[in-house]
Amino acid sequence: MDPVSITHQVFAENAVERDIAVIDVGSNTVRMVHFRLEGRAIWPVFNEKVMAGLGRGLRQRGTLHPDNIDIAMRALKRFERLLDAKGVGERYAVATAAVRNASDGPDFVRRVAAETSFRLRVLSGPEEGELSALGLVTGIPGAHGMMGDLGGSSLELTPLDHGALGAGQTFALGPQEAIPPGPWDADAVCAVIDQRLREDGVLLGQGGEFYAIGGAWRSLAQLAFARSDYPLRVAHQFRIDARGVRELTRLASRLSTASLAGIPGISSRRAPSIPYAALLLSRIVEMGKFSHVVFSAYGLREGVLMQGLPAAVQAIDPLIAGAEALARPVSPTPDFGRSLASWIAPAMANVDTVFTPRRDRVLQETAARLADLGARRHPDHRLELTRDSVLYAPFAGINHAERAFLAAVMHYRYGGRRSALDELPVFHLIDEAQHDVAQMLGCTLRLGAKLSGRSASLLDRFTLRVEPGLVCLDVDESVRDLYVERSVSLLGHLAGAIGRKGEVRYL
Repeated sequence: MDPVSITHQVFAENAVERDIAVIDVGSNTVRMVHFRLEGRAIWPVFNEKVMAGLGRGLRQRGTLHPDNIDIAMRALKRFERLLDAKGVGERYAVATAAVRNASDGPDFVRRVAAETSFRLRVLSGPEEGELSALGLVTGIPGAHGMMGDLGGSSLELTPLDHGALGAGQTFALGPQEAIPPGPWDADAVCAVIDQRLREDGVLLGQGGEFYAIGGAWRSLAQLAFARSDYPLRVAHQFRIDARGVRELTRLASRLSTASLAGIPGISSRRAPSIPYAALLLSRIVEMGKFSHVVFSAYGLREGVLMQGLPAAVQAIDPLIAGAEALARPVSPTPDFGRSLASWIAPAMANVDTVFTPRRDRVLQETAARLADLGARRHPDHRLELTRDSVLYAPFAGINHAERAFLAAVMHYRYGGRRSALDELPVFHLIDEAQHDVAQMLGCTLRLGAKLSGRSASLLDRFTLRVEPGLVCLDVDESVRDLYVERSVSLLGHLAGAIGRKGEVRYL
């Protein structure tokens, strides 16, 4: 079923808020994320990590770091107290490479069970890869190519076929496992990487896009932002080509740890691992012949979360669901967005495609749900605040050009001028045709709200049509007095955005 239509059927009955916590005991960190679910929309309410370093020295000792076990336990006890106080009863706790590879891993699991309410599920390498891939397609539906999740001890690789998951594989290629003792030697590290990746030939001739998950790789995205002064500093679905990966690798190898830690978005604890993360990514891209790398903020924890949701909810488009969940609490008439989406659909179907037919429709549905997002903002600042909220909202299922497009729609929805966007570099992420349609769509949302006063029954008395050379508004005689001079101006603006004239016809 089309995710756009299924949203209408499923959202209301599954929009009851659910609070779920996922605890992830990794090689470097112990992290807890408290998620709030509203249907298919996922919001991270609270996210905290402790750099426990359980896997530090594991390769040499074969056991978890003895001094750091207590750090991990204190973190878990803190998380338990927080969740108890918040009333979050649904909890999932998983452990990955360090615990599964350590000879004393079972002892640690028993200690956690004895001293907390958490029951650690120790994931196998393939399970970890498949859950990370499930989390990836939660945030990037339809992903096609290969997913890589880089942790402290391991790298999980899972092939993706337009959102369908292949079999996950795990490799001892986390920095704690792959960097030889002694001073940094890029050639020696590269030899280790190549030898381990060639063991199964998993990357040979793969092609397509590589989806990078993990804190070290997201730090590389921050380095890329700083290097190029990129206008939208959102790591999720930031995309870079193979040449850009090579340039990042060279840059990461030249910068000191202190210089890397001084870059916004890169922590001092993460900085030492960045040269290795860059080199590994570069070798993966070259060996796999990947055209682009796409960074993802969604991974293992979202996969654990998604695994427990009904299939019907998983099938909903995450962007539409996220927009509805974001706007519904502030909308004066919460269901009007759906009515507005239905009202604009016939007219927008005759407007030139600017992304793909499927994506255009999803973006239109999303924009309609966001049409009243600024309702509770101060009128003097409503435009800028709403526009920026859309640019930086924690939406899933949206790339950077689409973010800029939706933000432009909101700009025009609240009466913004085109000249104001021309001055903002972030809106250079969309081309002229996309900008034209964003202006038309924003003015259309404004017109629909203006004509009807946000009343679905009155909105249905008007019909908007796009014809060759014209945008026609048919006005039922029963609502003739609702069509005022301001509406004439709005019709002209939206028609002019796509090179047409506006015309009113009374029925």
